[in-house]
Amino acid sequence: MKVFIIAGEPSGDRLGGALMASFKTLRADIVFEGIGGSVMAAQGLESRFDMSELSVMGIAEILPKYRSLMARIDATAEAIIVAAPDVMITIDSPDFCLRVAKRVKARSKIRTVHYVAPTVWAWRPGRAKKMARYIDHVLALFPFEPPLMREVGIASDFVGHPVVAEPVATEADAVAFRQEFEIGDAPLALVLPGSRRSEVARLSGVFGESVALLARAHRDLRVVIPAAGAVADAVVAATLDWKVRPIILDPRTVSYDQAQSQKRAAFRAANVALAASGTVSLELAASATPMVIAYKMHWLSFRVIKAMALVDTVTLVNLVSDARVVPEFLGPDCVAEKIANGLREVMAEPQAQTAAMALTMLRLGKGGEAPSLRAARAIMQRL
Repeated sequence: MKVFIIAGEPSGDRLGGALMASFKTLRADIVFEGIGGSVMAAQGLESRFDMSELSVMGIAEILPKYRSLMARIDATAEAIIVAAPDVMITIDSPDFCLRVAKRVKARSKIRTVHYVAPTVWAWRPGRAKKMARYIDHVLALFPFEPPLMREVGIASDFVGHPVVAEPVATEADAVAFRQEFEIGDAPLALVLPGSRRSEVARLSGVFGESVALLARAHRDLRVVIPAAGAVADAVVAATLDWKVRPIILDPRTVSYDQAQSQKRAAFRAANVALAASGTVSLELAASATPMVIAYKMHWLSFRVIKAMALVDTVTLVNLVSDARVVPEFLGPDCVAEKIANGLREVMAEPQAQTAAMALTMLRLGKGGEAPSLRAARAIMQRL
């Protein structure tokens, strides 16, 4: 069985790696080609080019790289057609992946599967109907998504969110983490400025100012940043002038397993988290870490997305739990004073988020079969 698989960012790389591992348990003769990062490489994938080339988001951010992205799209589609796999699996990154799928479908009968349903429930609902022309099957992470796909004629299965299958640190791990970094009983703020260089550049300044203001109320405040490997050097450089010097967990200095274990322990040890908008809110929910979400983007991107939005929150914990307990500071509200006030309030009443985080995990499949295995089975059953 030949599979061509594409991921364009770290979260997709993790999904792809888990899916590849699950496929191997079901088929001994499976062969992979495609594009991915270090997690997929660990499963044997030789990426056709560096996945980081695709890690851009936002209308204004994509425009300068438009020509090179189009060249990569054309070359990737051609490679898939020549390889003639049994199935092509694209993972998230719709700006790249769906354009590739459209070109492949126009020139072949290769089955196309997209892993992670587009957020048509949040904005641009017309995307689902367009996808039906070149996507045969969608694997959904959220239970409310398959009906939206089926309405336009796309086969779709809810496979669960991978966060429910990932290990979480214990209280003993958290205590050990605090001892290792001499934190003791001091309040600990976890700061997550994103996994893209553009995000680190935009957010590190306001995040640093926010924790500095928070430190006025919590004089012994400590800060920890589990940096993504691709942006670790950028995080180090961007935090040199922070008034509260952070503990930076650099995954380049330890093994992959050690880096993940250290990151999980930091999540568990933290009293509060300040995070960029994205799937990281679900990782925080899995470890029951109270959070504040903030995000700044180019003013044009923010205005366009806000005008087209169909939901009143971007935080997945709020959406899945049908609650609005996680504070958000987006666009023009992404300023230090507002964020710091939000952090103080969450630290004062962290229990306000506890029930919503637990319900989110339950609704995303916690306690059931691993999502990656459900995804592999769903793909094979529909071939």
